[in-house]
Amino acid sequence: MIQKSELILNPDGSVYHLNLHPENVADTIIFVGDQDRVASVTKHFDSIEFSTQKREFKTTTGNLGNQRITVISTGIGPDNIDIVLNELDALVNIDLKTRTPKKVLKQLDIVRIGTSGSLQTEIPVDSFLMSSYGLDINGMLHSYVCDGIRNNELEKAFVFQTDWSPEKAYPIIVENSKKLDERLSSDIIFKGMTATAGGFYGPQGRVLRLPISDPELNHKIDAFNYKGIQITNLEMETSAIYGLSKLLGHNACSMNAIIANRANGTFSENPKKNVEELILYTLDKLSNK
Repeated sequence: MIQKSELILNPDGSVYHLNLHPENVADTIIFVGDQDRVASVTKHFDSIEFSTQKREFKTTTGNLGNQRITVISTGIGPDNIDIVLNELDALVNIDLKTRTPKKVLKQLDIVRIGTSGSLQTEIPVDSFLMSSYGLDINGMLHSYVCDGIRNNELEKAFVFQTDWSPEKAYPIIVENSKKLDERLSSDIIFKGMTATAGGFYGPQGRVLRLPISDPELNHKIDAFNYKGIQITNLEMETSAIYGLSKLLGHNACSMNAIIANRANGTFSENPKKNVEELILYTLDKLSNK
C-alpha cells in the first residue's frame, strides 16, 4: 500500500495538485503551459463535460468528433511536469481507494502544445517543430532510475562536443513516442532535438545582471551535430514529459510553435496566430485516427 504521505489525496478523494478523479481524465491528453491556453484549445471542442482548476493546473475534458480529450495546463518547468505526470498516472494506474497499483495498466497519449525558440537559422519563426528527442539539461530525471529509456550514444556525443561541466547534472536524452510521431507528422513539420532547461534566464544563456557559468554554452548547443541530429530548440518541459512518460509506460510527443529564433534574433510578429494554427493542426491530427 502507498502511504498517505506519498500519494496525497484531497478530502473528496481527488489527487492533491490536479484536483481530479479518475473519471475526469481521457486517454488522450494535451498539455499546455499557460492556463489561459486551455480555453484556446477547448473552444474547438464539440462538447465540454468537465472543468476544474487548482493553482496553475487547469483541466477541461470534452469531445472533438468521436475523440475524448483532456487538456491540462502544467505551468512552467520540469518540476511542474513531475507533479502533473505522476498524478495523472496515479489517476489511471493506481486504485486510489486501496492505494495499490492496478494489475492492468493504462497507456495514455500525451501531446504537448507549447511555444519555443529556434536555435537554428533554417527553422524560422512561425513554423512548427516536433521534438524527436528531449534533452534533459536540468537534472530532474536523475531522481528516477532511467535505465533503458536513454540514448547513451547521443548523450556521450553531446557531453564531448559541448565539453559539459562535471559540476552540472549529466545530460539525459529520450526519444518521443513513435506512435504519436507518425500520427502528428507531415511535410510542414520540422523535427529535431529539443533541449529542456530548468529556468528561463541563466539556464538558457540569458544575461541580465548575473554572470553565467558558461557564456559559450548556447553556442556549443547550437553547434552540436551528431550523425545529422541537431539541437533545434530550447524550452522547459519536453525532456521531463518524455522521460516520465517512457518510465510510466505512456506515449508522449511535443509540438512546438516557434515564436523566436535565437540564432538570428527574430521574434514572431503575431505569436498568438502561430499558436492557434498549431492547436488546429494538432487537433485535426488527433481527431482523425
